[in-house]
Amino acid sequence: MDEYQEIIMGLITNSGIAKSKAMEAISFAEKGNAEQAAECLEECKNELVQAHKSQTRLIQQEAGGTAHEVTLLMVHAQDHLMSAITTKDLARHIVELYSRLNRYEASVSITPLSGRNNQ
Repeated sequence: MDEYQEIIMGLITNSGIAKSKAMEAISFAEKGNAEQAAECLEECKNELVQAHKSQTRLIQQEAGGTAHEVTLLMVHAQDHLMSAITTKDLARHIVELYSRLNRYEASVSITPLSGRNNQ
């Protein structure tokens, strides 16, 4: 595997982990575990920083005159990155909404959403 492919694989890996962490954050928030949700969002952010560094490396190489062929693998990597970024942005909002909902439920003495049977 050459350097170009290694960078692309890193982009895919970091983006995939980031997206998984964002989804995990939503799951924790739904269950009322705001602390673990926040940790997952932080891990998501860190993975996206690494993915962005890989992407920047490719852009710098191209700007420096090293043009790379746009392969299906590269398109796949960019798709993963954009999907992960979108998922992170939405997850942040969903986690905040669950946090507000959990605080509200606690203040009005109703059964928390996380404790109900999902039908």
